[in-house]
Amino acid sequence: MRRLTRTVAAATMAAALAMVGACSSDSDSNEGSDGALEEVTYLTSFGNFGRDSYAWVAKEKGFFRDAGFDVEIKPGQGTGSVIQTVSGGKADFGPIDLTGGLLQFGNGEAKDFVVVAAIQQRTMAGIATVEGTNIATAKDLEGKKIADSPTSVVRNLFPTYAKIAGVDASKVTWVNGQPQDLMGTLAAGTVDGIGQFVVGQPTIEAIAKKKAIMLPYSEYLQDLYGNVLITSTTIAKEKPEMVKRFTEALLKGLEYALDNPQEAAELLKKNVDSTNVESAKAELELMAGYVRSSNSGAQVGTVDSARVAKSIAILRGAGTLKQELEPDQIIDFSLTPKS
Repeated sequence: MRRLTRTVAAATMAAALAMVGACSSDSDSNEGSDGALEEVTYLTSFGNFGRDSYAWVAKEKGFFRDAGFDVEIKPGQGTGSVIQTVSGGKADFGPIDLTGGLLQFGNGEAKDFVVVAAIQQRTMAGIATVEGTNIATAKDLEGKKIADSPTSVVRNLFPTYAKIAGVDASKVTWVNGQPQDLMGTLAAGTVDGIGQFVVGQPTIEAIAKKKAIMLPYSEYLQDLYGNVLITSTTIAKEKPEMVKRFTEALLKGLEYALDNPQEAAELLKKNVDSTNVESAKAELELMAGYVRSSNSGAQVGTVDSARVAKSIAILRGAGTLKQELEPDQIIDFSLTPKS
């Protein structure tokens, strides 16, 4: 009888431990206590082009869901606008060009945001034109009309680029344009060029039916990072583990998109009907060299403090950054991926 009693007691204890283990496992889940996913709003960098398709990949492949998130993806309107929206609490995450972020933060034009990962290890900013505009070099931009969003990093970084490239910036006319309209404006011939990431070349050619000519800023500004992921200082401070989970899921989508550009382009098309699949695929293929930079050899997502300090020095030397700035004033290195 005592043997039977011990057997029953052992079974009861095992069941109790199993229940405790299950409860403990649930408490560590990425989902909320009621099993619901955490709602997050994410902005793309600039419209919905192939270069931003990795966010849709992370959503469609379940990377966000597995990390505990229900993500709404909205089209961004350039660096300045993304910073304003994220720092203002109307979106949780978004990519900006790091140089644009340094300029806005260092010149007192923006605050309350922090960088938590790199997307591209070197800048993709540049000027795009097409054959027939008589633009082949940076100097040829003088006397020309360029369209871009007022908050675009291409436009805001232009004075620095112009100074180093030997261009008289006062002889270049800038006109306002929305991200989704820029390529059509160039194709129509109403402007001579547009602010554009260099990976936009295949999409420009598909729309304009002409050969695109790209003037990448990296020709003169070789140490600058490209896009980085930001969140608000409030979220970074109050939800650091959430930030790390989101970043990991997004970067997983980025790497998958670069490894599978055709599938990534098709997933973008599934969500954004206006997508040209071949152009989106080509953009991703061009972007791979900027994300997996052979120059730095850095792991995807990492940010190097010394390189950021060098970028700050370049901007200070060009006279476009008004005040001294330390890398950790804008980057939370406790949240960025480690090498």
